[in-house]
Amino acid sequence: MEMIPRIVSLAATGIAICGIAFLAFYKSLFSSNLPGSVVQVLAIGLMVWARVTCGKRSFHAGANPTEGGLVTSGPYRFLRHPIYAAATYFVWAGVVSYQTVEAFVAAVVVTLCLVIRMFLEEQFLSATYPEYQQYSKRTKRLIPFLL
Repeated sequence: MEMIPRIVSLAATGIAICGIAFLAFYKSLFSSNLPGSVVQVLAIGLMVWARVTCGKRSFHAGANPTEGGLVTSGPYRFLRHPIYAAATYFVWAGVVSYQTVEAFVAAVVVTLCLVIRMFLEEQFLSATYPEYQQYSKRTKRLIPFLL
């Protein structure tokens, strides 16, 4: 893995974490309404499902692929990036219920950082696993069957 993409990936992780911390500090992370809370609970479930599917190998700060083969089971049957999707769903469900400019800007920054990581991770996965190209053609990034 090249050094510059790794640094960008780690920076994106750090900035996303800061954005989420900002939202939590300013009480804009957790939804204040029932529909948003339901989305957040489902997002947590998706993240847990993805983490369980990957096991210990899903805990790393860089977007670099881990050994053990391409994971296409569990939530990865429906989404290429279920953990990033879950984080995105969770953040936006909270931000939508507060509707402040600061929260919206923070959510955009978090989302952009996660998108950067997705694209970097896809480059690394394509280079490591030749079957990733076929997998990416049939599986969406963030929203099953749509996006």
